[in-house]
Amino acid sequence: MTPPDAGFEAPAPRLRAPVLPAVWLLILLTGVGPFTMQVMLPALPFVARDFEVPYAAAQLTFTIYLIGIALGQLIYGPLSDRFGRRPLLLAGLAVYLLGSVAAATAPSIGLLTLARAAQAAGACAGMVMTRAMIRDVFPRDQAASKIGFVMMGMTVVPMAAPLVGAELQALFGWRATMVACAALGAVLPVLTLSRLPETLREAQPLPGLFGMLRAYATLFRSPLFCCYAVVTGCSSGVFFAFMAGAPRVLVEGLGHTPRTYAIAFMVTSVAFAAGSFLAGRYSGRLGVARMLRYGLVLTTGGALLSVLGLVAVELSIVSFFLPMLLVGVGNGISQPNSLAAALSVQPQLAGTASGVVGAAQMAIGALMTLLAGLAEIGTGFGTALVMAGCAIGAQLALAVVKHLRDPRA
Repeated sequence: MTPPDAGFEAPAPRLRAPVLPAVWLLILLTGVGPFTMQVMLPALPFVARDFEVPYAAAQLTFTIYLIGIALGQLIYGPLSDRFGRRPLLLAGLAVYLLGSVAAATAPSIGLLTLARAAQAAGACAGMVMTRAMIRDVFPRDQAASKIGFVMMGMTVVPMAAPLVGAELQALFGWRATMVACAALGAVLPVLTLSRLPETLREAQPLPGLFGMLRAYATLFRSPLFCCYAVVTGCSSGVFFAFMAGAPRVLVEGLGHTPRTYAIAFMVTSVAFAAGSFLAGRYSGRLGVARMLRYGLVLTTGGALLSVLGLVAVELSIVSFFLPMLLVGVGNGISQPNSLAAALSVQPQLAGTASGVVGAAQMAIGALMTLLAGLAEIGTGFGTALVMAGCAIGAQLALAVVKHLRDPRA
């Protein structure tokens, strides 16, 4: 008797030789997720007012978005190792477009939250596929360099998102932010179909759900991979904690407008872009391990400086945002290198690894937004403490990596 999954056990067909996709398109595909996440942040108080719900209910749309990205990446990664990067990317963009239309027309906060989850599940395809595509084409140290350059350019997209959201809210209301996302979702599939080549060298046969679980198990059995995933998640969690707490600190604690928050956040994004440039410039020369170490030192230093600064001086927009410049540079350096290191533990499962690491980022980020939301009362201390705790977690995970004596370091 032929097993029901026998057809999936046959060797997967060899796909065409990998060709490096256009960097500008990789930037757009990677940036759509962060842009969509951040474009509605300045409008959250108006969302709460429109639906007559507490601010915490409106903020839940942000947390749910992060959870949607986390879960979506677990699906796209292994499927892309089996069926190719391009088909999964197109499927994700279709889901993103439908979710954006639903969000723009949502009649209640509950349906808006569901629509934001669908947006996230679709947008995360670009985040997973671009990392895997780069790793398909380049070896580890060069992959870190290329990811750094992509992330440097990608910061322009989410950097502008809060300001775009604030201006759209002021002119047309918060629904205009979701209309802008729908327009983006209509353009990206066209560009993908016309400009994006397939990069997967050879598909990996994954027999249904059990194959996906085996791929995950292969990764989770590696302590080295798990540590790199925690390093990536905790270091980016510092940034997510700040994004969750900063609007309340600036608007409620200091009395600034959403536009002021958006402009201040752009400065932080420039710092991240600078760090990404350094990663792109020097990771190939200095190596992943050294650059990752440097990046985490800056991230941790900035997070601890946030706490000390609030103790030493009076809360102001300068004292609150200045330490984030260090965090931004540190994240820009550490993120490409920790991602490249994680994806290189099992190169034949780069798509699955990309999904798992991305899911860890978003899951830890979602947890940090909840903690920052609970701890922050407008003074900045709650946000700063969550940031510091997350940075220390990244340092502990990196210490375990060193203890394991990574032969690739």
